[in-house]
This record gives sequence, structure tokens and C-alpha cells, in this order.
Amino acid sequence: MLNRNPFPSSLSTWDGQGAATSLDDEAFTAPPAMTNAELVHLRVRVIALENLVIALLAEGTAHQLAVAREMATYISPRPGFTQHPLTIHAAEQMTHSVERAQRFRQRDEPPV
Repeated sequence: MLNRNPFPSSLSTWDGQGAATSLDDEAFTAPPAMTNAELVHLRVRVIALENLVIALLAEGTAHQLAVAREMATYISPRPGFTQHPLTIHAAEQMTHSVERAQRFRQRDEPPV
């Protein structure tokens, strides 16, 4: 007989036992370490997504570009916490992606 529940048993406990019990038991266990092949695959996917976002921004409106730039400024720590270097770098990458998209827009615009 086929297993009709596509989810692992740990997910099915949310309905039967409640979320709190499930969270206490299993949800915060450390995930297994990623293999080198998984890391390479993840890196390829991130590069693809980055280029897809740039392509979409290149076709976006000026307002959408402004919103994307503004979103980079919203990456900030909670009150009382220090800005993390990775967070700062992520905001810089967002701005850089908008700038790369802007270069594609300028290349495709007809000369005046």
C-alpha cells in the first residue's frame, strides 16, 4: 500500500500533538552538514537567481528600481543590536544588482 502522507511523520505531529510539542522535540535540531556537491549546486542556483533578478530589474520601471534600492536600506539590525558584516554586504549586493540592471537598461535604450 502506498503512503498517502507525503510529509514525514515529524510534520504530521503538528496536527495531532500541537506545534509546541513538535517544536520542543524536533524542529530545532541541527541539519546535517552539506556535501561539496550540494554546496556547488547551491552556488549555481544562487548565481542563476541573481542573474534572473538583474534581468527582471533591467525590464522594470524606474519606480521598481527605486523600491529595490530602498529595500537595501531597510536591512538593519533590531534596535539595540550591532550591524552584522554579512548584513551590510547583503545590502551592498542588492544595490550592486540594481546598478548592474541599470547598465542593461542603458544599453537597450535607443540613442537620442
